[in-house]
Amino acid sequence: MNNFEWVQPETVAEAIAALDHAGAMPLAGGVDLLDRLKERLEAPSRLVSLRRLAGASEITVDRAGAKLGATVTLARLAADPALRTSHPLIGEAASHAATPQLRAMATLGGNLAQRPRCWYFRSEAFTCRKKGGTTCFAHDGDNQLHAIFGNQLCAATHPSTIVTALVALGARVAIAGKRPREVELASFFVAPEADVTREVDLAPGELITHVTVPTQPANLRTAYTKQVAKQSFDWPLVDVAVALAVDGRTCRQATIVLGAVAPTPRRATEAERVLTGAPLDVMVAERAAHAAVTGATPLSGNDHKVAILEAVVARTILAALATTNGRQP
Repeated sequence: MNNFEWVQPETVAEAIAALDHAGAMPLAGGVDLLDRLKERLEAPSRLVSLRRLAGASEITVDRAGAKLGATVTLARLAADPALRTSHPLIGEAASHAATPQLRAMATLGGNLAQRPRCWYFRSEAFTCRKKGGTTCFAHDGDNQLHAIFGNQLCAATHPSTIVTALVALGARVAIAGKRPREVELASFFVAPEADVTREVDLAPGELITHVTVPTQPANLRTAYTKQVAKQSFDWPLVDVAVALAVDGRTCRQATIVLGAVAPTPRRATEAERVLTGAPLDVMVAERAAHAAVTGATPLSGNDHKVAILEAVVARTILAALATTNGRQP
């Protein structure tokens, strides 16, 4: 690890100014960045700490919805009582991320902007396409945890756990920089075909400041499932967030977001079409789940993820149906 300068601004404007420096990088919880430093993927000349930024660690819930600061930890997202009442899907997803120790460190912004955990990308022995090479080594290598959709150019999956829930609820992300902007979270992620070297739409010198989530309507039923190989702690084989607007048992609108199966969070649009307008029951859930895996292109070692994903989608749809406004009755 090389030497670097440490800067700790107290306002967003100061942070943006501090990042306007060759080799500067932001640091929040540091869970991912410190790993990348040790793995020699990054060699910043300046680290800009975001821990003291005014308002960046606040959670606000009101009639307009929820506003989640970028440096709010996943532990707080999982435990905040107001958020658990207004948007229970967020707390459910956050509570399944990593371990209690890591949730106490990891921040919302860092979780959304973290880089893939593909072992070829993380190893300095492999110059993959994400690092400027010409080969995705996962295609012919160890790919049991890699993408089963959109994997032609790069098979790494996006590692965020909280993102599926936020996209399912229509979240937007606020970005500070020389030109502040706000975008739908669903469009914040960059597919390999657009730019294989990055995963999120953040230019150098830009920061996530907060995420906003609209008010959850009373007829919205939600559920989240993270399927792992070992229950104590593991990266997901798949994770699924479901949000269903229902009238009785009829689905009026469906949003299904798949995680850990593609380079970006994936909307299961075919499954959503199966559910919309249909009376919800086990058979409809199974048809939607089958539609969710249509078009999958598994690699040599991860075809098991297709069957797992189909089962988890069906299970999560039925779990959402059993809730009232996202909570078990």
